[in-house]
Amino acid sequence: MQLRHDALDAHLAKTLAPLYVITSDEHLLALEAADRIRKAARTQGLSEREVLVVERSFKWGQLLAANQSQSLFGDRKLIELRIPTGKPGKDGGQALQEYANALSPDNVTLITLPKLDWQAQKSAWVATLQQAGVYIDIPLVERAQLPAWIGGRLAAQRQSADRQAIDFIADRVEGNLLAAHQEIQKLALLHPEGKLSFEQIHDAVLNVARYDVFKLNEAMLTGDVARLVRMIEGLKGEGEALPLVLWAMAEEIRTLLKLKSGTAQGRPLGALLKEYRIWGPRERLMEPALRRLKLSTLEAALQEAAQIDKMVKGLRAKAFAGDAWDALLQLGLKVAR
Repeated sequence: MQLRHDALDAHLAKTLAPLYVITSDEHLLALEAADRIRKAARTQGLSEREVLVVERSFKWGQLLAANQSQSLFGDRKLIELRIPTGKPGKDGGQALQEYANALSPDNVTLITLPKLDWQAQKSAWVATLQQAGVYIDIPLVERAQLPAWIGGRLAAQRQSADRQAIDFIADRVEGNLLAAHQEIQKLALLHPEGKLSFEQIHDAVLNVARYDVFKLNEAMLTGDVARLVRMIEGLKGEGEALPLVLWAMAEEIRTLLKLKSGTAQGRPLGALLKEYRIWGPRERLMEPALRRLKLSTLEAALQEAAQIDKMVKGLRAKAFAGDAWDALLQLGLKVAR
């Protein structure tokens, strides 16, 4: 069965299943979910824990042996299987299916994986795990969801703050949920329960944001100028490779231009999005961006990206070169406004 991660506590209060699978790239939330399962297992008398990590030399017979062997003291045990790559391979997939179909009543198994790609999600071994156990797919906390998440965490420690203060925290921890958790815990240590002032939060919270090159396009598509500026400055400060940032932005502009040209020719946007394999959150951002942008703006932006590429490669005359990062920012602003 599939279970939302925020329903895990209610589930564990009622029962302890023989198999749990956690898949996520949100490491903090995955770790917290695993800790809840471990705590429930200890409460149910599973005093021994065996951890297996799937690395290059891993033998899948170790998993089957762990399931069949008894605890040293005859107690029930928790078996943890960690698959860091999310790709068990052909033999591993077969072993996981066999394992899930022959679970020992004396053990509880916890399998942890990163977020699986589309192909892996459709595989037979994943389907078998979903049928045999409790499957928890934890999504990323996106930037738009971050203020509510921060507010919820503050409430859990009986603190609160106004929206300005919460947005201030969100700006400084974007892309780094573990650091956000640590900063919120720090507020509990520094200040008593109740409402926190902006000044208290401003003085306590560090700038620990980590910026993702591909999230930059999200700020550009939504027209969030402040976030766009902050992210480009952050990527520059972190030493991100400028050619990679330019490539990501140019590819998004090229995609927008294809979509805009297609709709101008009378083709339905839905068909174009499917043709160019655009789905999920990115799909929802495309239509409002296309309404805002003119075809001529996108054509000019793509030409501008080509000029920045020459700047990066040192092909433009020094008198016209300027600062490539500044030019990149101006390119982003052209599309965001």
